[in-house]
Amino acid sequence: MIKSNHPYIFTSESVSEGHPDKVCDQISDAIIDAFLTVNPEARGAIEVLATTNQLVIAGETRGADAVTKGHMDDIAREKVKEIGYNQEGFHWRNLDIHNYVHAQSADIAMGVDSSDNKDEGAGDQGIMFGFACNETEDFMPAPIRFANVILQNLSKARRAGQEPKLGPDAKSQVSLVYENGKPVRCSSIVVSTQHTPDIKQSEIREIVRKYVLQAIPQGWMCEEDQFYVNPTGQFIIGGPDGDAGLTGRKIIVDTYGGAAPHGGGAFSGKDPTKVDRSAAYAARYLAKNVVAAGLADRCTLQLSYAIGVSHPISFYANIQGGPGIDERELERILPQLMNLSPRGIRQHLQLNRPIYAATASYGHFGRKPREDGSFSWEKLDLVEALRSHFRVKAAS
Repeated sequence: MIKSNHPYIFTSESVSEGHPDKVCDQISDAIIDAFLTVNPEARGAIEVLATTNQLVIAGETRGADAVTKGHMDDIAREKVKEIGYNQEGFHWRNLDIHNYVHAQSADIAMGVDSSDNKDEGAGDQGIMFGFACNETEDFMPAPIRFANVILQNLSKARRAGQEPKLGPDAKSQVSLVYENGKPVRCSSIVVSTQHTPDIKQSEIREIVRKYVLQAIPQGWMCEEDQFYVNPTGQFIIGGPDGDAGLTGRKIIVDTYGGAAPHGGGAFSGKDPTKVDRSAAYAARYLAKNVVAAGLADRCTLQLSYAIGVSHPISFYANIQGGPGIDERELERILPQLMNLSPRGIRQHLQLNRPIYAATASYGHFGRKPREDGSFSWEKLDLVEALRSHFRVKAAS
């Protein structure tokens, strides 16, 4: 999203943990966590397909033989149960699971593994982006931030038993008016949420309104005729029974809501040797520290890799606002503050841990670092070094 001086509207969407694609993402990442629990150096790439009372698990792994197919199937059922699916067309107990996970390709392993004269290489070629801006306190674009929080609020209330007539499947969409490059109010809000048959749509509208108002700044609510709740009329059949799900199909929801470029690679289901995941985390980490240090209002970073090569083959920085630092110097200093080889990223952010199931719903970015090590890429521990290098003082 390019910062513009004329008024404009920008929109982002989010989906809940019960959305069919997110069900698959969560199962994929829960299995990756199981691999890393038994062996921090385990490799895995797991894809899941979900439809009416059916799950297909496929992919490859290495170094986690203790995690059997039966174990993976149990993980999948437990995750579906945790999300809250016990409806007739998608019930954790009644799922028919087909598991086709097999050993990792020796050709891929050869390119990734280190040897006497070669450091560990990237698990694939590709481009990865990181982004941060100062629109919100977590350095995320405001539209995706609010869209995520609306659904998190609904989910917490449902899980706590406060809204028992709501189901796990939900979507949100927030459109914000920008003036002078800053968000100032909502122009429209869309929320669709699964529900039981015995509740009126007018009741659902008022339930949803409460959690929307908790998510957005006071006075930002859109006009009543631009507040859409279950616009199709009802939403009883949800989850994979209503629409098939697939791992890696919500990559914009996972990142910046379309406000920044995306390299195209999904995160969920991939161990951290896959730079689709780890390098995107590294780029977010660096971009967030740049903005938090006051060096820019917005920062976009791009990395690219070649399979089997241990260092990025390109690094690009674009900044907007701030004191006007030299982007070329930023491109020079950031790789000095963080080793951007696949091994260097994993060690710096301590990614060889079972920390990924938590990332698979409500976005991989804009979250608070946790004691278990998840969301380590959200830390702001480079701020002082960046301020010192560029001679920028902290805002008073």
